[in-house]
Amino acid sequence: MLASALLSIALLATSAFAAPPSRGARMESRLSRRREGAHLSRPIQREESSNLIGGGNVTNVEYSSNWAGAVWESASGTYKSVTGTFVVPTPKAPSGGSGTYSASAWVGIDGDTCDTAILQTGIDFTISGSSVSYDAWYEWYPDYAYDFSGIPISAGNTIKLTVTATSTKAGSAVIENVTTGKTVTKSLTSSAALCEENAEWIVEDYDENNSEVPFANFGTVTFTSASATTGSGSVGPSGATIIDIRQNNQVLTSVSTSSSGVTISYV
Repeated sequence: MLASALLSIALLATSAFAAPPSRGARMESRLSRRREGAHLSRPIQREESSNLIGGGNVTNVEYSSNWAGAVWESASGTYKSVTGTFVVPTPKAPSGGSGTYSASAWVGIDGDTCDTAILQTGIDFTISGSSVSYDAWYEWYPDYAYDFSGIPISAGNTIKLTVTATSTKAGSAVIENVTTGKTVTKSLTSSAALCEENAEWIVEDYDENNSEVPFANFGTVTFTSASATTGSGSVGPSGATIIDIRQNNQVLTSVSTSSSGVTISYV
């Protein structure tokens, strides 16, 4: 019986050491925040256009509870790559707020008219008391976001984001810190097929533990050198659908576009 007990203990110990690490252990910087089931950038959550309070900036703007920015739609499924460059802002708590607040800037393919998959990459901004932190990540929805390592981010850094679909089930995410010269790349595959119908430049109130995080005052994020590549060439954001974030009947953002830029402001 003693031998049997010792064998059971040994087997349990072996199983413990052989168990794979949880997703929550994959990066020290987000142990308390980005665990399995925690951070998730979702498809657009549309809001009705009635009963708005302040902040409505253009006629025919669309509203959502989680996305602000510019979105292209092509029913023929032609978007192969999206890129944009922005300067990292310093987030603040909303007026009268205290606690922890976050927002995320990203570029992506799909998530609007195609809501079954999204290939995206971006930067989170978080303010907690007087502490500000940043995280670089990639995601192929419906899987969760994963942090990049080896690319520190600071306020004022110029960041270039690029996602590329090499097929509907394979692609890559690239983040370049132009200021520091650091670049990270992740090749991705997924069983969730892209439609390649949408191209986006977005600031998001992302999900954490199945609900939208308290939304930070991110100031202004301006995507420059913004373009989306199709099978026949490339397009800039001018003419894309503008999306503003509306929560509790109040519009929180103001968005404008140009031939190569998208400006997203907290209002």
